Amino acid sequence: METTEGPDETESKAKTEAEVEVEATTEAEVETKTKTEAKVKTVSVPAMSLVLLVGVSGSGKSTLARKLFAPTQVISSDFCRGLVSDDENDQSATPDAFDVLRYIVSTRLRRGLLTVVDATNVQYEARKELVSLAKSHDVLVDAIVLDVPEQVAIERNELRPDRDFGKQVIFRQAKDLRRSMRRIDREGFRRVHVLRGADEVEAAELVLERAWNDRRELTGPFDIVGDVHGCRAELEELLCSLGWELERDSRGRAVGARHPLGRTALFVGDLVDRGPDTPGVLRLVMGMVAAGTALCVAGNHEQKLVRALKGRKVRVAHGLAESLEQLAAEEPEFGAAAEAFMDGLVSHYRLDGGKLVIAHAGLKEAYHGRASGRVRAFALYGDTTGETDEYGLPVRYPWADEYRGRAMVVYGHTPTPEPEWVNNTICLDTGCVFGGKLTALRYPERELVSVPAAQVWYEPAKPLAAAKPRRRDPAVLDIGDVAGTRWLETRHGGRVKIMEENAAAALEVMSRFAVDPRWLVYLPPTMAPPQTSNREGYLEHPDEAFGEFLAAGVTEVVCEEKHMGSRAVAVLARTPEVAAARFGVDDGSAGVVYTRTGRPFFADNGELVDRLRIDLAPLFEELGSDWMVLDCELLPWSAKAEGLIRSQYASVGAAARAALPEVLNVLEAAAGRGLPVQEFAGAARRRLDNAVRFRDAYARYCWPVEGLSGVRLAPFQILACEGRAPAITEPHSWHLDLLSRVRSELIAPTRHLVVSPASEESRAAAVEWWTELTESGGEGMVVKPMSYTPGRVQPGVKVRGREYLRIIYGPDYTESLDTLRVRFLGRKRSLALREYALGLEALSRLAEGEPLWRVHEPVFGVLALESEPVDPRL
Repeated sequence: METTEGPDETESKAKTEAEVEVEATTEAEVETKTKTEAKVKTVSVPAMSLVLLVGVSGSGKSTLARKLFAPTQVISSDFCRGLVSDDENDQSATPDAFDVLRYIVSTRLRRGLLTVVDATNVQYEARKELVSLAKSHDVLVDAIVLDVPEQVAIERNELRPDRDFGKQVIFRQAKDLRRSMRRIDREGFRRVHVLRGADEVEAAELVLERAWNDRRELTGPFDIVGDVHGCRAELEELLCSLGWELERDSRGRAVGARHPLGRTALFVGDLVDRGPDTPGVLRLVMGMVAAGTALCVAGNHEQKLVRALKGRKVRVAHGLAESLEQLAAEEPEFGAAAEAFMDGLVSHYRLDGGKLVIAHAGLKEAYHGRASGRVRAFALYGDTTGETDEYGLPVRYPWADEYRGRAMVVYGHTPTPEPEWVNNTICLDTGCVFGGKLTALRYPERELVSVPAAQVWYEPAKPLAAAKPRRRDPAVLDIGDVAGTRWLETRHGGRVKIMEENAAAALEVMSRFAVDPRWLVYLPPTMAPPQTSNREGYLEHPDEAFGEFLAAGVTEVVCEEKHMGSRAVAVLARTPEVAAARFGVDDGSAGVVYTRTGRPFFADNGELVDRLRIDLAPLFEELGSDWMVLDCELLPWSAKAEGLIRSQYASVGAAARAALPEVLNVLEAAAGRGLPVQEFAGAARRRLDNAVRFRDAYARYCWPVEGLSGVRLAPFQILACEGRAPAITEPHSWHLDLLSRVRSELIAPTRHLVVSPASEESRAAAVEWWTELTESGGEGMVVKPMSYTPGRVQPGVKVRGREYLRIIYGPDYTESLDTLRVRFLGRKRSLALREYALGLEALSRLAEGEPLWRVHEPVFGVLALESEPVDPRL
């Protein structure tokens, strides 16, 4: 099973991350880097590293820094001294200045940025502190030494009025530099670049080296293969089942493979040991890597095998003996090539723009793309608690349970009976050599493909089905995942900022009012109205919506009837067992229906959910899924807002209809006596008419409800189901057609019309339809692009009728249309786009099977944005 050995001291000293992860200079360059005869004009440093400029005052460090590096990359001790004292030459401020310098350097290194320290750095103690700082952030550190004659430095300083110190300072610094040169290459620098003489300093050019583990330009698709452990036949079978075509030599041995669709194979290490044909596995993988059709990272078994082949003292156990014996039977040339191949394997790769990381034992986010001995040790061996289990094997710290990184991490090392997603990480070691199976993951499809082992090739030290410890349920939402100011990455709308105060408001709603957060997989975005209409008597009109989409290049839209209800999200599972397996809800429920702010519609959702599961059963079959998420309207409005209607709308309507007739009677009586009150009487009549219209408007949204009697649900979009997010991939016509086939008293259809914004005839027909809807008491319609449209295009624009707007703006709003037309829509539109992007991100993560905390993250973001100050009438 997994080895009991970790990285020993001799190994960590013998091979540092710098030797493997970053392109090294040739041996000749390294040998001559500090010799006087070397004329180093090209300075080559890692793209993510700390660079120390080393030289006496006046040697040209600042000039060289300005020439080779960006201004933001250079942190000058003089600049920091000026920050804390307003005088760059105030030597008394040096301690404070270096505190500032270290803080800035530490922050930049934590963020993975190339950082250059422009200070004399001629003393060992000053360099030691900065080298330690770099290593604490797992980045490499280079030194650029400017070795110029003392007289040149003195003359340069004399030309600067701010440098009034004497020659003795230069002499002392030069002495420190000469003393440093005896041992500087043993201080932990990856490389020391020495520029000798002013001419060489002036001629220096910069080359940025990309780390070997940085392959972010490769986007796949990939086939990622778990631990092979010498099982050549199973590897060949797995590759063939993935569609690869094997290439064989004259002896019939597989020496490479290519995929007809151009896929790339990724191997997570542990190709060797225990199995029957380690050389055969190496020959195949080496050929694929050499041909550019595969990449491979180092496993702990390759690491140990290389040490054994180099003649170092290692314990021959855990299958090492079998590999040594098999390699001894091969040609010496193959053995040498295999040793060189394994010795050159990097610890991990970052791929697909940083969205994918592969490492043998996994890698926590802080180590992604970094280079140090501890990064390599983690990637090879994982993190241990320091304890051993009853089988004598090290107890692994469950780093994946705490993982919160954006990148998917795929690894092996610890055999499991079945691959399991844990917080966007997955272990592909399914114990092939122990009689299990060999597993691969298709990326980005997230599809698992396995082939069974031909037999038990090696007896495991402990049963393969041993329970895996869990420190935290990945389905549980943690306050640390959502608290504070955060930037959320979305694939359909860029980065969205969530302010700390908004997150606090969302936490209040979540903790006190929301449904069980395990059900809370989506919240719909707010919806903006169209640009304000200038038509007489109208605040909103369809023409503005059509014009907006036409200007955005949308060729087809769908106009959906806006139901007289409340926005609802229905999450339904076929059975309670499905709900427990997919959503982690194990209370016996099989679904929930909640409002657009995550609150339950009814104290007991059970009866409604059960009816929906029965009535929508054909959809489960049609979608090939045991669960689905629907975007709906729940009718009537009074089912949710009866208290609001009674206290706010009904009271206003009743008071107006009671008071205004009396006012009108008084004014008419006064007019009969000859008083000039006709204008006031006319205004009272209009207000009474408006009050009646107001009451009629909200009354249409109310009807008696007792239990489910009177309740109707109008689904209009299938948001997500197993392995799919139709809200992104399917046009609205597909959703509406599928949902229209449902026949149920509970389910209300959504009437709709397909419109071409460029066609005057099509637009006119839609306006006529909208007019009929609104004049017969309907709320209006929602205009949406037929299919998902990337960019800053509104996902839906609501066009509300004149009478419905009385509910929003008050009974007499038609008397002040000119004032209302001056309404600012920018904030509402921005909010709609941001919430839409977060909603799509949540659906994508849900469909891809990501852990629920990852799904909750953007959902919580939508809830937080709802607390932004936006005019609620828009």
